[in-house]
Amino acid sequence: MHPSRADRFCESVIREMTRLAISYRAVNLAQGFPDFPCPDELKMAACEAIHDDINQYAITWGSQGLRSALAKRVFQYNHLDYNPDTGITVTCGSTEAMMATMLALIVPGDRVIVPEPFYENYGPDTLISGADPCFVPLGEDFSIDEEAWKEAFSEKTRAIVLNTPNNPTGKVYTIRELRFIADLCIDYDVIAVTDEIYEHILYDGRTHTSIGSLDGMTDRTVTIGSFSKTYSVTGWRVGYALADEALTGKIRKIHDFLTVGAPAPLQEACIAALGLPETYYMELASLYDRKRKILFSGLREAGFRCSLPEGAYYIFTDISDFHMADREFAEYLVKEIGVAAVPGSSFFTNGGEDRLRFTFSKKDETLVEACRRLKKITG
Repeated sequence: MHPSRADRFCESVIREMTRLAISYRAVNLAQGFPDFPCPDELKMAACEAIHDDINQYAITWGSQGLRSALAKRVFQYNHLDYNPDTGITVTCGSTEAMMATMLALIVPGDRVIVPEPFYENYGPDTLISGADPCFVPLGEDFSIDEEAWKEAFSEKTRAIVLNTPNNPTGKVYTIRELRFIADLCIDYDVIAVTDEIYEHILYDGRTHTSIGSLDGMTDRTVTIGSFSKTYSVTGWRVGYALADEALTGKIRKIHDFLTVGAPAPLQEACIAALGLPETYYMELASLYDRKRKILFSGLREAGFRCSLPEGAYYIFTDISDFHMADREFAEYLVKEIGVAAVPGSSFFTNGGEDRLRFTFSKKDETLVEACRRLKKITG
């Protein structure tokens, strides 16, 4: 029997750690979903849509109302100008948006650059699409080595996958870094596929820049977003891909046959999400700022080496001082300490055994309890 394409991949380590946490009743700081409720406005809007019988297929690439609301929002916040009829595709989460984009734009054998460490889906995404992945490591401080990046680009390069704010590192790419990457994309005719689902979760005065808003990048960028993180609805699976008409036409063809469309009543609720006041986003960032400081303090007190993230809601820790590899240490934490984290090697092609990722997308009391348990490491 021939091995299937699925045989090339391991199980998601993140989801595996969630199952382990459930088995041992550990505090789950592995998978990045909130344990607190989404805004009441969204729940009411979803219920109203169901009661109003918006329960059949929406337009394949998203309801007209949602695409129009998205066009207005991304113009205001991201400085991206897209026609809702030709430049926006609503998908089943950002995961499908990424996969549809890769399948639509990649010819088997094309090179795709992926900065490392990376969200664990990106590696399989490149392989499923038939790409030849080229992993370019970030520095110890998650900075860009410009010479290494220049060497990674070639005539064979079709796309680069970016993620800012970044999972797992919390890095927020600066305008200077994005301009450097944009210039390489222009020089080598490369498409930037940029995952920006944590765009509103920023700290210490940092701001978000979409690479697609930079000069020369409008027609060579696919900007991927989602309602999951900003509005605490990870289970709704509503995301989107923004691109010019030519790229969107290709993405929509793949999207149509992958999933047909995202849930119709939840699309209506997402329109309500986009109508929330600007104070909502300020309060969201403030909420997560408080949570990152709670977890950061607890991790440092327990002996972890780490820095405060610039964005997103993860802390990427150095576990060298514990003298255990990441998988062994992660299992020890779940079974003996009662806290689940993600082994760092799941974010690397090679390496990461000296890292663990913790999420702070939890109630304050959940984080306080996790920190209390982590104190047991040092006695």
